[in-house]
Amino acid sequence: MTKSKFNTKQLVLAALCVALGVVLPVAFHSIPNAGSVLLPMHIPVLLCGLVCGPVYGLLSGILTSLLSSMITGMPPMAYLPSMLCELAAYGLAAGVLRRFVRTGKRPLDLYIQLVSAMLIGRLVYGVMNALIFSAGNYSFAVFVSGAFVTALPGIVIQLVLLPAVVLLLEKARLVEKPY
Repeated sequence: MTKSKFNTKQLVLAALCVALGVVLPVAFHSIPNAGSVLLPMHIPVLLCGLVCGPVYGLLSGILTSLLSSMITGMPPMAYLPSMLCELAAYGLAAGVLRRFVRTGKRPLDLYIQLVSAMLIGRLVYGVMNALIFSAGNYSFAVFVSGAFVTALPGIVIQLVLLPAVVLLLEKARLVEKPY
C-alpha cells in the first residue's frame, strides 16, 4: 500500500469517526442522562486514535467536540472547553500509545493502550476543570464521581467494544496493524 493511499484511508477513517462522534450522542441522548453515563463521543475518538494515530486522534477529539456542539448543542457551551481538552487528549494518547506499546500480543497491546488513554483523558479533564474551567468549584470527589463512578457503564462499553472493533478492522485489512 502506498503512502498516499494509506493517508487517504486514514483521513476517511478519521472523518468517519468525527461523523460518528456527532451522530452517536444524538441517539444516546434520546435516553435521559445516557450521554454522561454511556460516553458516546469518547468511543469514536478513542477508535480514531487507536487506528489512525496521534495526529488524526487529536484532530478527531477537537473536531468532534466542536462540530457536535455547533450542530446539536451537545456538549453545551459551558462544558465544551473541558470536554474538547478531554477528547483531544483521548485521541492523542491513544495514537501515541499505539506507536509505543508493543508486547507482541495485539489484544494485550490494545487494552494497555485503551486503558492508559482513558486514564490520561480523564486526568486532563480533571486537571483542566480544577485549574481553569471550574476552578474553586471542582473537588477530587466531584472528579472521581463524574469521571469514574457515573461513567462506569460507558467505560465498560469502551473496554468491551473498542478492542473488538480494532481487531476486526485489522483482520478485515481495513486498517494496518501497527507492527
